[in-house]
Amino acid sequence: MGQKIIRFSDLTGRHAEDEDQLVRVVVRAHPELADGPVAIEALAGELAEVRGLALDLVTIELHRPDAEEPETVVMTAEAFDRLATVTPMAEVLRGAERVAARTVPVQAAAAGAGRERVNYASPEHAGRPHKGRTTDAEKQVVRDHLDEINERLAAEGVRTVDLANPEHVARYGLEELAAERGVTLG
Repeated sequence: MGQKIIRFSDLTGRHAEDEDQLVRVVVRAHPELADGPVAIEALAGELAEVRGLALDLVTIELHRPDAEEPETVVMTAEAFDRLATVTPMAEVLRGAERVAARTVPVQAAAAGAGRERVNYASPEHAGRPHKGRTTDAEKQVVRDHLDEINERLAAEGVRTVDLANPEHVARYGLEELAAERGVTLG
């Protein structure tokens, strides 16, 4: 007896006649993605317009003197170009200082397949949404520094830790703090 696997597009639900028709799509960033990249499959024909819909994006790093880590900002090239008001952005970039490309340490590349591991128990990362288990150390940092962490998260444009959110309270062990502040869970 044989088996037949039927594959469908995650986008339209249409049946793939042949496995070669499917394209693996890795979604790395989306407003609904809180826990990191995901992979979906779609029929090649469903993705024909993707290149025409693509935006010209610019990724910049803001190295502020009062911050330990640079802030990464992604915006359209058009919006970025409008920041240059005296000289066209193309000229500004041609005359700009060259910067060495970032490199990942060999140990991190080997351990994390090209990505550095984030320590969510550190004050600069605690409270950020992530897939992994919330460690006791991260819970402690969030409990001890909730207001500062929420300030940082809000500045980064990331969801804050909400004492009225039962999932957040359970994830970070914030029951006592919510009670102290008179917050009722909703």
